[in-house]
Amino acid sequence: MQVYRHILSSLQQPCALAIGNFDGMHLGHQALLKKLTETAKTLNLTSAVMTFEPHPREFFAPESAPARLSSMREKLEHFAEAGVEVTYVCRFNRRLAKITPQDFMQTILRESLNAQAILVGEDFRFGAMRAGSILDFLEAKFNLISLPQVDLTGNDSTATRVSSTRVRTALAAGDLREAALLLNRPYSISGKVVHGAKRGRQLGFPTANVHMRHERPALTGVYAVKLDGLNSVANLGVRPTIAGVSKLMLEVHVLDFNGNLYDKHVHVEFLHKIRDEMKFDGLDALKAQIKNDVAVARDFFDSVISTK
Repeated sequence: MQVYRHILSSLQQPCALAIGNFDGMHLGHQALLKKLTETAKTLNLTSAVMTFEPHPREFFAPESAPARLSSMREKLEHFAEAGVEVTYVCRFNRRLAKITPQDFMQTILRESLNAQAILVGEDFRFGAMRAGSILDFLEAKFNLISLPQVDLTGNDSTATRVSSTRVRTALAAGDLREAALLLNRPYSISGKVVHGAKRGRQLGFPTANVHMRHERPALTGVYAVKLDGLNSVANLGVRPTIAGVSKLMLEVHVLDFNGNLYDKHVHVEFLHKIRDEMKFDGLDALKAQIKNDVAVARDFFDSVISTK
């Protein structure tokens, strides 16, 4: 997959273009990308995605912007897995925020990206003051494919709209099962394993310190996780028991593992919430709690095996 960090000035090969933030890559996003690749193949076009960095709400109101579900690298990994051929990562700044819907469609979509088909969600808005809608695409004679929202139907036959907001709400509540249903996979965070202060090793529970791009993640606490398929326990938070530590960290203790993970890019899948992050009266109390967390995680993984 080719990735461009700007809009190219020269006319590109004709493409089918999906536009959106794609935070979390939930079922709705997956349906849009599936339709994108199908459309591109049918019309003999390049399959392309346009997304934005930072999220527009982070640009306009960083203090109240929603928690990130996906880093840009994670988004790009999902695009590649879906078969997208080209991704345009648009820097969202004041210049882009002021562009009118008409200029966006003519200058960027037609004259630069050569978009022959546009794919968006039915509630998609664009341009200055979010003034543009799917009606503008239709009036401008674009080949528009607008996908309706995706719903999940529960046991009580009520429909739940799939959205990034819904995923965030489930994660914040510790409902990893619902989050996994909305995503069609366990929620995960990826990053490079870096050297830390080795405090986990001193406590008898060595951890892989995963460098995160999520400054305000959608979940915190202690979880049973899988690190690249390995049964593990993870703490995502600021470690309040350790004096002088306030930086958000993802620390993963891999069960029954003695290998070297340093400098590896790993994926951590969150499967079961054990507890919220807590402050303990000293390291001995913390060590005892970690031992209990490990036991809870082992019980969880044993229960998963027994139900298969």
